[in-house]
Amino acid sequence: MSGYALRDSSTMVRRNIKHMIRYPSMTVLLVGMPVIFLLLFVYVLGGTLGAGLGGGRGAYVDYVTPGIILMAIAGAVQGTAVAVSMDMTQGIIARFRTMAISRASVLTGHVLGSVIQAMLSVAVIIGLALAIGFRPDAGPLQWLGALGMLVLLSFALTWLTVALGLVSKSVETASNLPMPLVLLPFLGSGFVPTDSMPAGVRWFAEYQPFTPVMETVRGLLHGTPVGGTALLAVGWCLLITVGGYGWALRLYNRNLVR
Repeated sequence: MSGYALRDSSTMVRRNIKHMIRYPSMTVLLVGMPVIFLLLFVYVLGGTLGAGLGGGRGAYVDYVTPGIILMAIAGAVQGTAVAVSMDMTQGIIARFRTMAISRASVLTGHVLGSVIQAMLSVAVIIGLALAIGFRPDAGPLQWLGALGMLVLLSFALTWLTVALGLVSKSVETASNLPMPLVLLPFLGSGFVPTDSMPAGVRWFAEYQPFTPVMETVRGLLHGTPVGGTALLAVGWCLLITVGGYGWALRLYNRNLVR
C-alpha cells in the first residue's frame, strides 16, 4: 500500500473511531448483550453447569469466558455491516467519489475501526470475567497467542460483515444478516462441551468455525495444549478473510461503477 493510500486509510480509521465516540449507543448495545449473557450464565446457570464440568460456578466461569468473548467479537463486527450499509445508502460514498482519496481507504477504515472496537469489547468482557472469578493460568506468551487469535478472528469476521453490509439493500437488512454469527457460540463449545449434545447437533458444533477458535483460546488461557486445534482455527480465519475480502471488494467495485 502506498503512502497516499496509508494516509487516506488512517483518516478513515479516525472517522470511524470518532463515529464510535460521538454515537456510543451502538457500542453500548453491542457490548451490553455479551455482558448480560456472561452474568446470566455464571450467576443463574453456572452452579448447575459447573457441576457437570466437575466443579462449581468458578469452574464454569473459566469455561464459558472464551465463548462470551467470541460472542462479543461477533456483536462488535455486526455494527460494521450497519456502518457500511449506511455509507452506501446515504450518499457519502458518492461524495467520496468526487474527492481525491484512495478507493480502498473507505473499506480499510471500516475494517480497522471495527477490529479496534472488537478488541475494546474483548477487554470489557475479560475485565468483567476477572472480577467475577475468571482465573486463567496463561503466561505472557499464551496471552499474546490468545490475543493474536482473537485479532485474527476479528479481522476475518469484519471483512465478512463488510460484504454483508455492501450486499444489503437497507440498514435494517444489514443489522439482521450478521445475526447468525452471534448465535454460533451457542451451537459450538462456547457454553457446554460438545460431547453433551445430541449426535446431529454435536457434529455441527464440532465442525463449525467458532469451535476450534474457542478451544484454542480456552487452551491458551488455561495453559493446556492446543495442538492441531490452533491450526484448524487459523485455517478457518484465513478462509473467512479471503472469502469475505474477495466478496466485499467485488461488491464495492460494482457499486462504484454504477
